[in-house]
Amino acid sequence: MSDDNSTFIREVNEDLRSDYMKALWRRFRFLIIGAAIGIVLVTAGLRGWDYWQETTAAKSGDVFLAALEQAREGNNDAALSGFEELEKSGHGSYPVLARMRAATVLAENGDAAAAISAFSAIGKDASQPDAIRDAARLRAAYLLVDYGSYDDVSAEVEVLAVPANTARHSAREALGAAAFKAGDLERAGQWFGEIAADAQTPVGVATRAGMMLDLIAARGGAS
Repeated sequence: MSDDNSTFIREVNEDLRSDYMKALWRRFRFLIIGAAIGIVLVTAGLRGWDYWQETTAAKSGDVFLAALEQAREGNNDAALSGFEELEKSGHGSYPVLARMRAATVLAENGDAAAAISAFSAIGKDASQPDAIRDAARLRAAYLLVDYGSYDDVSAEVEVLAVPANTARHSAREALGAAAFKAGDLERAGQWFGEIAADAQTPVGVATRAGMMLDLIAARGGAS
């Protein structure tokens, strides 16, 4: 008898649940259908966005590699055209990479003034990552060692020549070289001395700084 009662109660509960679900469906079916459609649309949109990003990035990568190859082959005009296209319509990091590489091509092509201007502009572009900006400042500074004054070099990289900055070693080297070129042996000795005293200075930079300090001392400058 108890089994019959259990079966009866279970059937009643199932009927009640069925009636309850039907009532819910009648009342909220449009909301449920709308939510389901929304989930499908959002999922499709996200997948479409991912696909667009992947394909656009791949296209930008192809243009960038093609321009690099043209630059290696000495076809600078075509390379610059490709980099300019990426600057305007490239995806992800490719626009700023194209700007950097275009400036390099300008330097290799003998147009130091245009290259310096391009690197300096990137260094001042607050929308770019700090690492890119620092690299651009350094590139401008190294060109300015040959084509500018100590003050020009200082304006680009003295802000980087501080203990907490990872680019300080190269910045100090550019400043030291600019001061040496200008005949300011005392200031050059100070910058190269900071390089030599910094335990984290890369070996190559430290070696060059040591050589410059010996040369400065031989010329009667700071020791």
